[in-house]
Amino acid sequence: MLDSNRPWLAFYGASTRPDIDAVAYRNLGELVRSAADTYGTAPAFTACMPNGMNGTLSFAQVDEMSDAFAVYLREVAGLNAGDRVALQVPNGLSFPIAAFGVFKAGCVLVNVNPLYTAEEMARQFTDAEPHALVIADMFADKIAAATRGHPIPNIIVTRVAEFLPSLPRGIIGLVQKHWDRSVKPIEVAHIRLPDAIRAGRAHMGQDRLEVARYSQDVGPEDLACLQYTGGTTGVAKGAMLTHGNLIVNMEQSLEMIPAFERGREVALTALPMYHIFAFTVNLLAFYWLGARNVLIPNPRPLTNLKRAFENYKITWMSGVNTLFNGLSNEAWFLDNPPKYLKLASAGGMALQTPVAKRWEEVTGKPLLQGFGLTETAPVLAFNPLGKTRDGSIGVPVPSTHLACLDDAGQPVAIGERGEIAAKGPQVMAGYWRNPEETAKVLQDGWFLTGDIGVMDQDGYFYIVDRKKDMVVVSGFNVYPNEVEDCLAAHPGILECAVIGVPSAETGEAVKAFVVLKDKSLSASDIRSHCKAHLTAYKVPKLVEFRDSLPKSNVGKILRKDLRAEETAQTGQGG
Repeated sequence: MLDSNRPWLAFYGASTRPDIDAVAYRNLGELVRSAADTYGTAPAFTACMPNGMNGTLSFAQVDEMSDAFAVYLREVAGLNAGDRVALQVPNGLSFPIAAFGVFKAGCVLVNVNPLYTAEEMARQFTDAEPHALVIADMFADKIAAATRGHPIPNIIVTRVAEFLPSLPRGIIGLVQKHWDRSVKPIEVAHIRLPDAIRAGRAHMGQDRLEVARYSQDVGPEDLACLQYTGGTTGVAKGAMLTHGNLIVNMEQSLEMIPAFERGREVALTALPMYHIFAFTVNLLAFYWLGARNVLIPNPRPLTNLKRAFENYKITWMSGVNTLFNGLSNEAWFLDNPPKYLKLASAGGMALQTPVAKRWEEVTGKPLLQGFGLTETAPVLAFNPLGKTRDGSIGVPVPSTHLACLDDAGQPVAIGERGEIAAKGPQVMAGYWRNPEETAKVLQDGWFLTGDIGVMDQDGYFYIVDRKKDMVVVSGFNVYPNEVEDCLAAHPGILECAVIGVPSAETGEAVKAFVVLKDKSLSASDIRSHCKAHLTAYKVPKLVEFRDSLPKSNVGKILRKDLRAEETAQTGQGG
């Protein structure tokens, strides 16, 4: 039996609830309506293009348009409660309208990475079996191949610049169609999102109260979202997140940051909202707070963020280590750091200590690290404001227990390494139609994260590494995060990644992939730096210089891709 003691409660803020006894709303549709009733004509979402062109929707507009879309789904497209709706669009004004409309319709949202290939789309569609797909026109040429053999009966197409004023919308459309040719002819039957909304309005008439009946029987235990994992451990799996999972995690996250003021925040959303952190915190939590959410369709190159920082009084932003590292090395950002920023939060990958320190030097504001997974909606731990600890993912959020377990499932001693296990109301119901994989990670009421960590005596947790990423050198465990943190501290290194490669002498050897700021550095220089800070067996035996490193769409460096390259090269070499 795991100890229920929670030493971390001593580090909660004075207003932070240790437990959230009941969710604020029965379902997400109720949450959307409540926020709209409170904030009305205030700006809710602003889509900001790289050139500064923009468009804004108020809380009331988002509420009305998502109502109309819900009616379209149920009355025109013929969907039923519980049917799945796939959403495959980048950040923009279409996203909240579609997502909120799905929830109001009593249907289940399936977030899909807009950059997926047709083959990747097909795998997810085959598993989720959506009854409708909302997709951006610049990706719609993949629909035919992605749905071959398992058609999706309702295709709704939108644009990146949808709901912007007519002039910028027209300009952007012409550029996409004729200049960069990113929009190709759509060869499948479809309806445009604005037309779907108009059709919903026509069917709804004046009686908006009728929309509420679609979700009147939807409660906290009902499925809200199929959120697919990145597939880093094999085939991607659909985490079944309930309305209660998402609503309570929204509350858990905000409890840790009492600095936020209702109706006064301006959030920068550079992370794609199909990603679970941006979905729960940026989309849901900041809507509930009455914040203005500035949406960035594509944060690459980083100059795409420049006009957003210039034109809006950004008070909060989230991102991954590579985003904050990159911004801290951009001349335009260094010349004019954000003046109104209160704090920033990092997740998705390990936050390197040198990056966090550099960010605070540049902005004068803290960069707080948290921890979570797709399967936990996602936030499990967060650094309390004003009580952060270097290298720590923080303390468990309210109503959450974390423990470090050995291979037998027993708690390890304080300060000892073990697999982090989690228990709380944000933990998923399981994997969609996959009881075997569910049983591997949900055991005795605990979710096994696959991350190796330690807990100190105060209840602060520290990630050592992913269990599967550990490198074993002559029987000694080497955790890539530790080596990467050491490399990142070198002023001449921009980015780095560490993996294990086969070695005849030691079983595995440490290999570092390095992107340089200082092009004069040699592999010997890199190794000498590591020798000054690490035990000999942790020092990279091999160093390879790269112009760039493979990254996911949210900017997370993909060690698995580097390992795949090494395996292919080894195989080719015989």
